[in-house]
Amino acid sequence: MDINVKVKNDLQIRAFYLFFIVTGTQIGVGMMGYPMYVYNEAKQDSWISILIAYVYLMVVVYVMYLILKQYKNADILGIQVDVFGKWIGKLLGTIYMIHFTVGLITVFVTYIEVVQIFIFPQLSSFVMGGLLLILIIYGALGGLRVIVGVAFIFFFLTQWLLFLFYEPIMKMEFNNFQPYFEATIPELLQGAKKTTFTFVGFEILFFVYPFIQNKQKAKRPIFLGITYTALIALLQMVIAIGFFSPGLLAQLEWAVLTLFKGSKLPFINRIDFIVIAEWIMVIVPVMLLLIWMITYGMKRLYNIPRKFTLFTVALLLFISCGFISRHTYVIKLTDAYSVISFWIVYVYPFILLPIVWIKRRWDKKRKGGGKK
Repeated sequence: MDINVKVKNDLQIRAFYLFFIVTGTQIGVGMMGYPMYVYNEAKQDSWISILIAYVYLMVVVYVMYLILKQYKNADILGIQVDVFGKWIGKLLGTIYMIHFTVGLITVFVTYIEVVQIFIFPQLSSFVMGGLLLILIIYGALGGLRVIVGVAFIFFFLTQWLLFLFYEPIMKMEFNNFQPYFEATIPELLQGAKKTTFTFVGFEILFFVYPFIQNKQKAKRPIFLGITYTALIALLQMVIAIGFFSPGLLAQLEWAVLTLFKGSKLPFINRIDFIVIAEWIMVIVPVMLLLIWMITYGMKRLYNIPRKFTLFTVALLLFISCGFISRHTYVIKLTDAYSVISFWIVYVYPFILLPIVWIKRRWDKKRKGGGKK
């Protein structure tokens, strides 16, 4: 496997689109219910946990950027093979593929579960899953540029949902934020850790970086994308704290979706139905980008045709529909994915960076010694 990726000009994308790629992978089903989990750790100071998580995200992304900058045009799969050797490097790459597959299944089954809970309780999971799979397969067959185009268009088609927070904001009770700064530092950090599932997805930078045409401009859209996602999460957290009573928020699994129930339009009785239907435009880019990383990674690691991987993963997703009726399984899967993601996405880059630095310097010294 080549360390550096050779990408044809017609497959490259502009750095500008990294903003939509990052937001497309981060804003998904995790945004629907994270306030309860953060609130149970940091209470009324949960908004501080969001800020802490944001700062840490910026540091992680910068570390990822430093790793990628050490190579001409490599992705994480090539870097790991270069640093750890063929077998260990491929094993670590396979762990990434498993990570993305579990994440894809989690997003897939969670959205179907939400549709069943809020809109169609009697709808078969396999019917809904089959319809989603048609969209996923059709979009994935178009390749990365089509997927990025979907993320770009759907981003703008979903921004109107933010205006629906107007009425919940007007009904906020600011006494819910008192007493201020009561949470301890460990509680705030635990609250920040609970955002793992919400913010995960930006690791796509490790895979899409070789496809960026103007890499010198890549840093700004990445940081802007993470900042935008964090602002959305912060806004929702603040509204949830102010709108719901403390006892209710601590038990409300789908807090953000419940916020939309507080919004009313004269011509629509249940606005939350529209929101959940519209949310498909939020989760489709997430699933498309995840399945692209899986098919791309399996092609790079084991030279497995992308279509074979695509239909194999689609079959796994369809089978997973049978477990949606067992809510505890979905919760356990989400929790397990959050734990795995924390170590792979939030910790591993800090371990990898010094190893890459040492390896690159050792290679330079060896080449310099060879010239002498």
